[in-house]
Amino acid sequence: MDLFNDLADFSPEQIEELLTLARRLDEQPEPRALQGKVLALLFLSPSLRTLASFQAAMVRLGGGAFVISPDMSIHGLETRPGIVMDGAAAEHIREAVPVIASYGDAIGIRAFAERRNLDHDVADREFAEFRKLVNKPMINMESAINHPCQSLADWKTMDDLGMPRNGGRFVLSWAYHPKALPLAVPSAAVHMACMRGMDVTVLRPEGFELPEPIMAKAHDAANASGGSLRESDDRREAMEGAHVIYAKSWSSTRHYGDRIADEKLRRDLVDWCVDEPWFDNAADDCRFMHCLPVRRGVVVADRILDGPRSVVIQEARNRMLGQMAVLHRMLGRA
Repeated sequence: MDLFNDLADFSPEQIEELLTLARRLDEQPEPRALQGKVLALLFLSPSLRTLASFQAAMVRLGGGAFVISPDMSIHGLETRPGIVMDGAAAEHIREAVPVIASYGDAIGIRAFAERRNLDHDVADREFAEFRKLVNKPMINMESAINHPCQSLADWKTMDDLGMPRNGGRFVLSWAYHPKALPLAVPSAAVHMACMRGMDVTVLRPEGFELPEPIMAKAHDAANASGGSLRESDDRREAMEGAHVIYAKSWSSTRHYGDRIADEKLRRDLVDWCVDEPWFDNAADDCRFMHCLPVRRGVVVADRILDGPRSVVIQEARNRMLGQMAVLHRMLGRA
């Protein structure tokens, strides 16, 4: 494996093989599997779980990792193309990325969307440019429109809990947040659930529809797996019989890149905070999922996060296990 960028690049059978490997590595550790291997980690966007889980994964497999971020660089890093570098930054990303990659056996890159141009971000052009700069195996640790590591962990979490695939009902719900957030996690989550064969509903207010190319891609995955996909702004109807509600905030696609218009649109949507009444007509064992970090009392009520419905801690641990499997395939002996 030279690239882990999108679950769509893999068949369901290949995903199953990765998850089987993740379980085996959890139950039967291989502390020397990646002995002498080094993973370079470039964080152009902040992280807690991604940073810690990749470092832990490499240590558990006997390898090592180092972390670089713009705040750590004494020179500062310039990311804009075609810029005259007469400002504070003394080093450009076009030199920094290949240099960082040269110190490792593989590289992971995390770079959020700038959220200025929707077409640009949906095409994931920045990550594609990074790929051109690297001649080593590469992992997408979250780009403008994708987060395959989170989706792999989410798939494993649902499997671990025995959540049904075909016939299972998965609700991806927009949730209130005071800021406009990236589309990567919801875009990856809806595709993952469709690829898993579930009946998927995207629950969102008007103006927060996911981009058409993302929905078309998810529809294709649902058609191939025997699942289904639809959208709704009716909370009660969407949650009927749901086995999972995956809450996530994201930017308005109607006002993408327009901060003032986005803020105005979300201003009256503070009631989109997941709480127990949301589950009134869901399946009895309906679970709450979220990628974290999550704002308590804003995105979800404390009693949900602290109660038996929440599986967010399991999701977070599965980040490490899924990534161990990816790294094992990428850097381990054939």
